Amino acid sequence: MKNKKSLPFETTLVVVIALSFAAAAKSSRKTAVELKDAQGKSVGTAVLSGQKAGGVSMKVSLHDLPPGVHAIHFHGKAQCDPPDFKSAGPHFNPDGKKHGLENPEGHHAGDMNNFTVNAKGRAKFTVVNKDVTLGDDSHSLFSNGGTALMVHAKADDMKSDPAGNAGDRIACGVITKK
Repeated sequence: MKNKKSLPFETTLVVVIALSFAAAAKSSRKTAVELKDAQGKSVGTAVLSGQKAGGVSMKVSLHDLPPGVHAIHFHGKAQCDPPDFKSAGPHFNPDGKKHGLENPEGHHAGDMNNFTVNAKGRAKFTVVNKDVTLGDDSHSLFSNGGTALMVHAKADDMKSDPAGNAGDRIACGVITKK
């Protein structure tokens, strides 16, 4: 026979455990993004996950891209209309800053380091962007209906405004809440 005094404690414990699981699920939210080239062919995926200390970690696996160094950015609109992907708009920039991680006046939230595609057209890398979130704030990649993940033909020079002379947009993936 249960002690009636322990019932409120047990109920409270169940509620605390449930809330802890809900908070853990929210902080480990993952979003998969498929990137496609101008012909609509899949060239890889990126899995985005929120970080406890803020920011977003992104594990990227790409294939069938031209070898060399390429820029990758978050763009402001959740659109990837081929062939030029200009529908994605400019870089994600909720603070209205200048372009480039090396810009002394600050950088776009969507700016990230370059990556290298090997001779077989493949690249696998992880990048953390501390300037964006997967939450409900103005820096969320889900804000205003979502954003896009863009691969450019060339490297970003990390300073030229508005886009670092990164060249054509060669692969794009839409980022929205599922």
